Amino acid sequence: MIVPCCRACGQKVFSSGSAQPVPKAVLFRQKDMICATGGKRTLVRGRNNLQETQITEQPTAWAHAVSLYAQALFCACRSPACHVTVNSTFVSDHTESEAIMKPISLEQELSSNTYPGRGIIIGRTPDGTRAAAAYFIMGRSRNSRNRIFVEDGDGIRTQAFDPSRLEDPSLIIYAPVRVLGNKTIVTNGDQTDTIYEGMDRQMTFEQSLRSRTFEPDAPNYTPRISGILHIEGGSFNYAMSILKSNDGEPDSCRRYTFAYENPKAGEGHFIHTYLHDGEPLPSFEGEPRCVRISNDMDAFTDQIWNSLNEENKVSLFVRYINLADGTWRTNLVNKNQ
Repeated sequence: MIVPCCRACGQKVFSSGSAQPVPKAVLFRQKDMICATGGKRTLVRGRNNLQETQITEQPTAWAHAVSLYAQALFCACRSPACHVTVNSTFVSDHTESEAIMKPISLEQELSSNTYPGRGIIIGRTPDGTRAAAAYFIMGRSRNSRNRIFVEDGDGIRTQAFDPSRLEDPSLIIYAPVRVLGNKTIVTNGDQTDTIYEGMDRQMTFEQSLRSRTFEPDAPNYTPRISGILHIEGGSFNYAMSILKSNDGEPDSCRRYTFAYENPKAGEGHFIHTYLHDGEPLPSFEGEPRCVRISNDMDAFTDQIWNSLNEENKVSLFVRYINLADGTWRTNLVNKNQ
């Protein structure tokens, strides 16, 4: 049985009046759930297909959002703050795709998650003139938190803030950003170099990653997330990739690539390594989240940094690239000073 979890606290989701977790397969067969807004009761009927589900009472915030997540559920802690969203999507492929494409608040997405891990955001500014890229890292261990971003040529690299406290440099010291001609590569590991070298030999983004899998950090098996921005002649497209284990099974790798051609102004996509904090850490699921991008680079930098969990955030990179001439400006923020 697959059991969905509350996005706010990571605990199992329960239906109203039930002491048993709600199986993913029967979520939409639950008849009488408590709505997330004001405790109003909302009846849901229909089969396990959102397109056939009907709301039979006055529309509520949950009713409007039901196309994205099943929100009228209690998590194990029964806290009102957790009646927001759940981590598994319970809709048909068609409806899910439409819902995920609607931009969500990046600030809310980050502030409601204490540990998304590492994250990549790529998109286009509302004025349509610049590409935006951001990458952040977080850490729970002393070794992971002992890092800063530093500029390295056209890109950046991670570096130990206090070299005397560096324990194991593998998986935490690498170049997250490199530039190859009119392509900017952003990743959460040394696959940056793999992509750079592969594309330099005329391989595609996806082909370059075929030699890599998720990180060997059992039991988490941290996904490798990657992004690439391609700017040429004023046009812009980008792609994102995630390589992750098969639900914690180390012998099986799942590979997903998401390509965005001629992206819409004001929108971007956000992918991160973990759904939320946990033991072990659960891998990201679904498509990259569609988020809003700001014209103001400094405001966008502040929005991301201030929304990340204060205890776990480590460093942030933000770059805006002018589509007309390829010039860029970069912001780096480090918690360690």
